[in-house]
Amino acid sequence: SKTKNLWVDAGIMPSHIGWESAIGKDNTNLTRSLAAENSPYFETGAKISYTSDNGKWFLSGLVLNGWQRIAKPEGNQTISFGHQLTFKPNEKITLNSSSFIGNDKAKDDKRMRYFHDLYGSLQLTERFSTILGFDIGAEQKEKGSESYNTWYSPNVLLKYQLNNQWALAGRLEYYSDKNGVIINTDTPNGFQTFGYSLNVDYAISKNVVFRTEARSFSSKDAIFMKNDEFKKGNFFITTSLAAWF
Repeated sequence: SKTKNLWVDAGIMPSHIGWESAIGKDNTNLTRSLAAENSPYFETGAKISYTSDNGKWFLSGLVLNGWQRIAKPEGNQTISFGHQLTFKPNEKITLNSSSFIGNDKAKDDKRMRYFHDLYGSLQLTERFSTILGFDIGAEQKEKGSESYNTWYSPNVLLKYQLNNQWALAGRLEYYSDKNGVIINTDTPNGFQTFGYSLNVDYAISKNVVFRTEARSFSSKDAIFMKNDEFKKGNFFITTSLAAWF
């Protein structure tokens, strides 16, 4: 359009779902949340998108090959759909709603999946920001069934910019997938896990940042392998050095 911000995109594209980018340095935390790791990073298909003249509203509709797929599963002739609606009333607030609807399995095992991602990004003060996110999904238990398996994941992310070089960030998350739709553990209670993260960032220069994060998981069942034995908890420390040009 010569007068409106209207686009049509087709091909392999970044996912329209989630509050975390595939570019690690742009995220609040060093590691990605359980919600981000278990929802699409990319998608294949076509979308039409519109941004309002004042830049406050963004709306897109998508036709996709499936849930993070370049090609459809063999024997799958169905099309998946998605939407994204973003509202930015000012520079400090972003509210987003994204969805996915479709079957990601072969024709003989067709099971409809419905998924919604909702989050708000808030710059509360000059130095303090937060992201509040909630993902929820449902998938048919079997072909033609009126019963559904559900999963969900609430998240709270906090960041405090101490100065131009130092920043602190934390994340509290929970991921519940009792029936193993996305994460299958083959345990009585499935994947029901709390996650806790704390990271320290140091900007070495304008284009180089060193990050360190401590992260812990606590699950209802013993699902984490340590020393040839399954445990209910897991703890690890991650560091990264990122440079961009």
